[in-house]
Amino acid sequence: MATTRSRPATKKPQGVLQVDWPFFGELCRVLALKVFRDYDPDVVIGIARAGVIPGAVVASILQRDFASIAITREGSVIAGPTRLVTGKRVLLVDETCESGNTMKLALAAVREQKPAAVRTAVSFKTGPYKPDFYALENENFIILPWDLEVIVNGEIVVRPDYRAKLKET
Repeated sequence: MATTRSRPATKKPQGVLQVDWPFFGELCRVLALKVFRDYDPDVVIGIARAGVIPGAVVASILQRDFASIAITREGSVIAGPTRLVTGKRVLLVDETCESGNTMKLALAAVREQKPAAVRTAVSFKTGPYKPDFYALENENFIILPWDLEVIVNGEIVVRPDYRAKLKET
């Protein structure tokens, strides 16, 4: 008799996946193709901050309108979707999705505007929450190209938390 192992709610990353711009572009093309084959959105909404970047690229590939929604790290919507979504088929995009908490908040905000339909997409599925579309399932700590360098004390440096993760590998 076979048994199945349940996956813990929060699993520690196995390693580090450093994504460069060309790889990111390929992921967006893969995601756009998956979406196009099964769902033809009228508008794409990126979840700020990091979901805006893949959302805008996917919208551009699909030749669809683009908007964004902002959700704080504490879990509240600070800038919701516009009425642009009312009666439209919406694709809600984020960069990663682990627990689904941010996606669920964004979905609720979008649904308040009464779209015809709404589906979810992410570049990386990293945990138990299953969006409608994703480009890659991965359990590594992900370093994104637009997030790698930040300004600290007036200088552009590798993000300190990323530097530490890169040293671990």
